[in-house]
Amino acid sequence: MAAGQSRSSNQLVVPQANAALDQMKYEVAQELGIQIPQDGYMGYMATRDTGAIGGHITRRLVQIAEQQLSGSQFTR
Repeated sequence: MAAGQSRSSNQLVVPQANAALDQMKYEVAQELGIQIPQDGYMGYMATRDTGAIGGHITRRLVQIAEQQLSGSQFTR
């Protein structure tokens, strides 16, 4: 599968957020030291690695939402 493509049946509430979520995926993988294949296909990656990426993305999204709800600026 090429970069940005997914088999997931989940649909984004805001389709324009797709590029930002993809960028976040690559940032988190880099922070964790996980190499994403050049072709973007992650089918051969260890489940542990893909789960770690997804878990960190979820934590970051929750943090962003909490900060927005509290009225503070987003900082990393």
